[in-house]
Amino acid sequence: QVQLVESGGGLVQPGGSLRLSCAASGSIFSIYVMGWYRQAPGKQRELVATITRGGGTNYADSVKGRFTISRDNAKNTVYLQMNSLKREDTAVYYCYARIQIVTRVQLDDYWGQGTQVTVAS
Repeated sequence: QVQLVESGGGLVQPGGSLRLSCAASGSIFSIYVMGWYRQAPGKQRELVATITRGGGTNYADSVKGRFTISRDNAKNTVYLQMNSLKREDTAVYYCYARIQIVTRVQLDDYWGQGTQVTVAS
């Protein structure tokens, strides 16, 4: 019923930049929160950043000042601009959204398939 499709991952050198995008589609009534999580090899999935429909943001301490999350409500799309990338940012990045679909009152959590970000020389 709902799909989250990520794009923009890849290989970048330390200090470089990448921009991730995630578009939600399907039987969507409203999207309340969108965000990004990441999972490095051997580690648990962790929050990177979230943004509410009204534009309120929350960042992990490790990315504050380097990453910027934004969204386009008209396009049901969330972005993550990643600057000054470090080797420790290497991970699979997952798009997340808390969505009310047209046939339910309750909110449900949805995840994208993930996109690999590798920071290496």
